[in-house]
Amino acid sequence: MKKFFVRTLLGAASGAMLLVGAWMYGPQIVDNFETNAVGQPPQGWIHVTESREVTSIQQALEPGETFAVKAEDGNKFLRVGTRNEALRFSQRNGEEFDWSLNEHPRLQWRWRALHLPEGASEKDKNDTGAALYVTFGSDWLGRPKSIKYTYSSSLPVGTVVSFGALHVIVVSSAVNGKIGRWKTVQRRVADDYAQVFGGTPPNRPVSITVWSDSDTTHGRALADFDDIVLLPPFRR
Repeated sequence: MKKFFVRTLLGAASGAMLLVGAWMYGPQIVDNFETNAVGQPPQGWIHVTESREVTSIQQALEPGETFAVKAEDGNKFLRVGTRNEALRFSQRNGEEFDWSLNEHPRLQWRWRALHLPEGASEKDKNDTGAALYVTFGSDWLGRPKSIKYTYSSSLPVGTVVSFGALHVIVVSSAVNGKIGRWKTVQRRVADDYAQVFGGTPPNRPVSITVWSDSDTTHGRALADFDDIVLLPPFRR
């Protein structure tokens, strides 16, 4: 009877701690693009070169690339496009935003694919019309250690593809439905890390990156991103 009573008390205390955690840590917006000027690149995103130099969006954009805020039905969002190009722009943890996985273990965003590179596959012709990276640091060779969440042209949702320190997880797909509609994606980042890398991730990921490329297929890609948010352990 005493052991049962102690276990009950411990369970109640644990539940109370979880509730306190939920109250302490509300949703944290990385970007919802609402404060940005339509037709312009969003503020707070930067380009990091392979040599780790930081440049602005304006400096990094090439002909055939789009990275600008658009508006529709009173809502602002980010439009990303490439034509036989590849682009990536990031926010750095501790610089443009702040992220602790202990406090906000879930990453959520909305996106809409308008055109995906034809014939692309994360397993072969590795073009991805829309992707969101989470980078955790570097492996022993100095390669960025990342999970790449993709909107695939041809692979089904749930597909995992590995390229050394980069692991691709298909979370949306043209195979599973028509493109052109907004989709909401939510991921428990630590669970995904354990699946592809094993073990526990660093509490503070290095960065979040928006990505699009169509240079391998020499095609084009166009996609929209919105409401990139960090969420506490469970819904409030």
